[in-house]
Amino acid sequence: MIDRRTLLKSAAALGLLGPTHLWAASNRQSIAAESADDLPPLVGKLSVYLGRGEGGLYDDIVAAIEKRNPELELSIRRAPSAALANTLVAEAKAGVSRADLFWSIDASSLGAVAAEGVSRPVPAAIRRHIKPDFRYEAWAAISGRLRTVPYNPTRLDAAAIPDDIMAFADTDLKIGWAPAYGAFQSFVTAMRVLEGEARTRQWLRGVKTQARSYAGELGVVMAVARGEVDLGFANHYYTLRLKQGKPDANVDLALTRNDAGSLVNSSGVLLLNDNPLAANFLRYLLTDEVQSYLAREAYEIPMAPGVALPQGLPERVQPPSLDLTQLADLKPTLDLLRETRVL
Repeated sequence: MIDRRTLLKSAAALGLLGPTHLWAASNRQSIAAESADDLPPLVGKLSVYLGRGEGGLYDDIVAAIEKRNPELELSIRRAPSAALANTLVAEAKAGVSRADLFWSIDASSLGAVAAEGVSRPVPAAIRRHIKPDFRYEAWAAISGRLRTVPYNPTRLDAAAIPDDIMAFADTDLKIGWAPAYGAFQSFVTAMRVLEGEARTRQWLRGVKTQARSYAGELGVVMAVARGEVDLGFANHYYTLRLKQGKPDANVDLALTRNDAGSLVNSSGVLLLNDNPLAANFLRYLLTDEVQSYLAREAYEIPMAPGVALPQGLPERVQPPSLDLTQLADLKPTLDLLRETRVL
């Protein structure tokens, strides 16, 4: 079994750095997203290991690809991304190859598998259809998510919200957070890496005195909209999805700058062999149709250039410069959350 520290060590080769130019500037030196109508039909057997995520929307994408390609014999294994990474590494050590492609919401899990030497580089012809700031040889970025500060504009003026994540510990704001949620723990891990353990401990203790805990980040955003708290910490798409269903919801988005509070992460695909069917399946995930669906329905950030961004996404984002594979080192974060009695 691979522990989180091993994920960190083995994933380092990915070189996944926080992007500095995210939206319009990322279209340079790229080829626009392909249309599914222009791709070759998928014919034959294909085994995909699929990390769970986005409330079944990824399954909807798979179903649409199957419907378009009736001669595709698709086998899907679903589990959390870290668990699938453990399985793939164990299979590799046993000399077994059961999967052609690994689609993960966790970049560090992709790195753990790539480090075993069982994956294949993403073909240059495919990488050209990915925004340069998210273009990596080892894996293909599919969609992104941004850390934000959802706030209630009836309780709080935007000018009163700090643009430094560390400053929240020194305010009297009522804050919502979801400490048991994976995205929050990755956010705290990023803070620990960027700010150091001592400052992160101090921040957790400071915020804890004014924070209310929720089971997930959608719950945080809904609590903000109800006025239970002034603001919260959550990935961007929870607010955008809520606003889509309830346009009058009392919640807007604020951003911090160059720190863990504005972290950008990405899901991705790892090719596990030279099967051209796997590469062509990946091409479908980067088509205008799939990328537009992810932006429209999941409110994720499309990785293919020229695809419309989710409505309501902030235009100017200043994420930290951070190797996202460092987020795999989760144990010290969990220890810190327990020490401060946040968990």
